[in-house]
Amino acid sequence: MLPAKEQATSEATPRVRMSGVERREQLIKVARGLFAENGVDATSVEEIAAAAAVSKPIVYEHFGSKDGLYAVIVDREAQRLDGAVCAALDTPNARYRETLERGILALLDYIDDCPEGFRILSRDSRTGTYASILSDVTIHAEEIMRSQLSHHRFDPELARPLAQALVGLVSMAGQAWLETRQPPKDVLAAQLVNLAWNGLAHLQHHPTLTVR
Repeated sequence: MLPAKEQATSEATPRVRMSGVERREQLIKVARGLFAENGVDATSVEEIAAAAAVSKPIVYEHFGSKDGLYAVIVDREAQRLDGAVCAALDTPNARYRETLERGILALLDYIDDCPEGFRILSRDSRTGTYASILSDVTIHAEEIMRSQLSHHRFDPELARPLAQALVGLVSMAGQAWLETRQPPKDVLAAQLVNLAWNGLAHLQHHPTLTVR
């Protein structure tokens, strides 16, 4: 029988037992927050275990190492972002401008809904995952732009650099917006579409530089 004081404390803070799946998800959630705030290199297994109120061996039991846990988080976030943007670009029978709007909104929606995940992905230097996602999106954008350029009698080989420029524009704007959330998401999306769409709509067939 516990002393009255210890018994009262035990009853006030009952221990919650988790299944293996629940514990794994808890550790992922805790680590994602720490990695997003401090970066993976500045986050220790001790900090993750303390924040989750478990011992270090529990972390190792589920993920093998901090790098193993980090890889799981990066892979999960990458699949979510890549899937959302590519699905937006692959919308059947969508007009070109609508596809552009859907792609931009897909990225901004992900940043809005998963800021921790985006922070981790966008500053990931270990796996190059974010660069790989942008490369996938660029390939999708290039395919769409190539047909449009050909239709308007532009050199279709321009599709690659123009797609890279467009994806870079939206990506950099998204990273800046993450920190300020200004202007409102729909306003930023509309302005990015405005810049990209009107720029593409008024492409010159034979542009020249004015400084040479």
